[in-house]
Amino acid sequence: MIDSKIFTPVQIGPVTLRNRVIRSAAFENMAYGNSPSQDLFDYHVAVARGGVGMTTLAYASVNRSGLSFDGQLWMREEIVPALKKITDAVHAQGAKASIQLGHCGNMTHRATCGCTPVGASGGFNMYSPTFVRKLREDEIPALVEDFGHAVELAWQAGFDCVEIHAGHGYLISQFLSPYTNHRHDRFGGSLENRMRFMQMVIRRVMEAAGDDLGVLVKMNMHDGFRRGMQREECLEVARELERLGVHALVLSAGFVSKAPMEVMRGAMPLRTLGWYMDMRKFWWLKAMLRLCGRILIPTVPYSEGYFLEDAKAFRAAVKLPLVYVGGLVSREKMEEVLDAGFEGLQMARALIHDTDFINKLHSGELSCSSCHHSNYCIGRMYTLEMKCNHCVEGLPKPLRREIDKAEARWSH
Repeated sequence: MIDSKIFTPVQIGPVTLRNRVIRSAAFENMAYGNSPSQDLFDYHVAVARGGVGMTTLAYASVNRSGLSFDGQLWMREEIVPALKKITDAVHAQGAKASIQLGHCGNMTHRATCGCTPVGASGGFNMYSPTFVRKLREDEIPALVEDFGHAVELAWQAGFDCVEIHAGHGYLISQFLSPYTNHRHDRFGGSLENRMRFMQMVIRRVMEAAGDDLGVLVKMNMHDGFRRGMQREECLEVARELERLGVHALVLSAGFVSKAPMEVMRGAMPLRTLGWYMDMRKFWWLKAMLRLCGRILIPTVPYSEGYFLEDAKAFRAAVKLPLVYVGGLVSREKMEEVLDAGFEGLQMARALIHDTDFINKLHSGELSCSSCHHSNYCIGRMYTLEMKCNHCVEGLPKPLRREIDKAEARWSH
């Protein structure tokens, strides 16, 4: 067995993880009909069996209006028993279980969320495309309560932690960012005002979590473009989250509707993305991807640990535990992150490629993942269940060529 800090226990609020590796909340698209499925169960149990300290079910919406996808979890009483089966099975493998809770805001369509999409401000969202309605002040308390209720359901379902999604251009992030918040009331304008919705949500979340659940918050270190949030404002958000008493921060960056590859790095596999889309429903989007996909979704160069230098500024600014996420695939880089003062590590693509990666790292069988960052799993997950290309038989030749080209460019 390899002796490394990676495999030592770590505390997140009231929860102790057996090691410092957390399967990050990368969207699985396995909650068919917005409910847990056998695929979702099998994947997270496999990751737990594969040696992580904790696995995170991704992108669960706190209510129906926050749904972006048909394959996304929607927190409601009727799914608690199925979620409990997942957490029980994860615990039986010695790992802890977390669930990411959020609201997509304007990143949806009436056909999915059942209403006109809402956001910090109104307008038109090209992502869907659809018109978006500004949330009224009198609607905000009920939405805050939905976050609290979702935390209570997570506790009933046996989760050890919740991760509140306050980044990537979803609803909390839409309130925080000047790019999407054009309000002139007490929720807009100054950073103090733009943080107000986040503050209300987090206070309710901490109340609901009590002494039983660990609370992590995923936040941006920057939005990834000029008119978005920059580092100094994000540092103040981190300080405010520390004042609010959250147990750990997960440090990320990027904006799904504006700078998506800032989050994930590398190239979006446009051919894969379009290949799996339903031509009858998304003919216009497939045409846009073919004509100007690289303009709409530009490549951002990948390198292992691509957020580390940004994250060090946050390590210097706050004292609470920080969880690093961003392109980790090797034991060497993971140890470098921990040596820089970060308490935890999150990863997804290496665990999509091989659910046993952490056990193999611990045993010394591997020192680095064989994931070569084609991002096929990302292109696929918007339409089908998340899966690595090496797990898919009979890939069409155009997709195989796209994968091979990307892997040649980004392989380590």
